[in-house]
Amino acid sequence: MKMLTLNTHSLQEDNYAEKLEWFVRRMLDEQPDVIALQEVNQTITAPEAPMHMHKGLAAVPHGIALREDNHAAAVAMRLRLAGMPCSWAWLPAKIGYGKYDEGLAILCPHRAIRRAQAYAISRTDDYANWRTRRMLGVQLEGMDDWFCTVHMGWWNDEEEPFRDQWRAVSAALEDKRKHAPVWLMGDFNAPAEVRGESYDCIADSGWKDTYLTAERKDGGMTVSGVIDGWRDRTGGQEQPGGMRIDQIWCSHDAQIRSSQVIFNGGNGPVVSDHYGVIITTD
Repeated sequence: MKMLTLNTHSLQEDNYAEKLEWFVRRMLDEQPDVIALQEVNQTITAPEAPMHMHKGLAAVPHGIALREDNHAAAVAMRLRLAGMPCSWAWLPAKIGYGKYDEGLAILCPHRAIRRAQAYAISRTDDYANWRTRRMLGVQLEGMDDWFCTVHMGWWNDEEEPFRDQWRAVSAALEDKRKHAPVWLMGDFNAPAEVRGESYDCIADSGWKDTYLTAERKDGGMTVSGVIDGWRDRTGGQEQPGGMRIDQIWCSHDAQIRSSQVIFNGGNGPVVSDHYGVIITTD
């Protein structure tokens, strides 16, 4: 299998339309089985999406209308038009930048989604609070594995500490990981280089970082420069060597053939303020 995770920054990106096309073309080349996306936006004031944009959408109760500029819908529609069937799920989590419904999405080009579930993982579940965090999980036809995507908060956030959010994630997935592998993908805001904080919190819970276990890998950095959410935490200074905060974890030992950073300017054009991660498994 091939899995990809990317914090898209989507509608907030400069030259969004061009970057959307770059992303879709690369997905057609890569043919991933699971695409996990974060910061998947739609404009709150945009018209509702026409019915043809709902094609392949798995129901996840949330009460927010799908809008015609929804990023996940745009990707799924373009993949279908290019001949790649695509099932998908979208979960809005909060209002982003004061003008977007911002959330999570999972796209599955080669299999139908059998089940899709949403989870609240932050103390607050206030849609208007930018600190609200949720998790989206799907199970595919013909597979027992679960594929989940998250966008976590920060270790030292006094209102929404990472440790509490991780406890909620762990509790939500505890029963699932007893019966089948669970793949957890996303922007963890957990620099792999920092000891004793978020990254170690995940690793100490028994999860396997697929970057570490991959037979072939590159440098792994997924963020360079100063990005939204980290300006105050880094004093506006770029972190030497960047950060590896976008990760793919597995609940079980798995054979990982390769782990590569994608959309970093070398392996594909830059399409977001984050780079993506793509892994291939046996």
